[in-house]
Amino acid sequence: MPAPNKDGLPLRVVVSALERLYPPDTAQSWDRVGLVSGDPEQPIRRILLAVDPTLAVIDEARDSGVDLIITHHPLLLRGVHSVATTSAKGAAVTELIVHDIALYCAHTNADVADAGVGHALAAACGLGATTGLEVTEGVELGRVGDLPEPVSLGAFAERLAAALPPTAGGIRVAGPYEAPVQRVAVLGGAGDSSFEAVRRSRADVYVTADLRHHPALEAREEAAVGDGTPYLVDAGHYASEWLWLPTLRDRLVPELGAAGTTLEVLISEVRTDPWEFVVGARQPSSGGTT
Repeated sequence: MPAPNKDGLPLRVVVSALERLYPPDTAQSWDRVGLVSGDPEQPIRRILLAVDPTLAVIDEARDSGVDLIITHHPLLLRGVHSVATTSAKGAAVTELIVHDIALYCAHTNADVADAGVGHALAAACGLGATTGLEVTEGVELGRVGDLPEPVSLGAFAERLAAALPPTAGGIRVAGPYEAPVQRVAVLGGAGDSSFEAVRRSRADVYVTADLRHHPALEAREEAAVGDGTPYLVDAGHYASEWLWLPTLRDRLVPELGAAGTTLEVLISEVRTDPWEFVVGARQPSSGGTT
């Protein structure tokens, strides 16, 4: 592999490294991953990692002299018919092209990768060895494993909150504060379509995000006719997937053979969680229900 120099690595070399780590053919069929903007031959000296390719992240990249943004979420997941700057998508595409910033997205292929989003969330929960939660389109999605010893649901949630990036909403929990938990299922991002797999895994608690009212309520109703599990932890979409960014940085630099060179890999300081503040939230109490 070519060694980085003052002119940087060609973008195609970085793309090849990303595709070795997160093969595009492991992405779900509905997904859109890969290179969104950029010339394969343009030099890359500074890389920014982020969850979302928002206008604020692109501004951060421009102000920081970044040549390549790598995000988890795609910019163009659904078809668009205009990239005029009168829309946010069009403004984003224009900013990337005008400022010669490449964009690469690794989404569900990063979710299912070994040491991907699922593994990062499992580690934040305190899990060691894990297995796949379910198999979707031939690849394992989510993780399930056991804590070294049982802990209360409240203590588990507090420990997880401390490992996540801070957001306005924090995390939401369904279940008694003092309930013991040890077996944990995790799925970064939106996960309320996987309750059957969670039940099959016999997890005491399910950690995911974007839990909608009806699926979550039905899951708790089903739990009530059994032993009360799985309890639910909604860790937030942005926060549950942000955990992958340090892992990506730590894997990408050695893959590029860039240690000790001028190639920099930065993690975005922009919080792309959309919520700003919460009013009237109920506080947890020991012995009660959150």
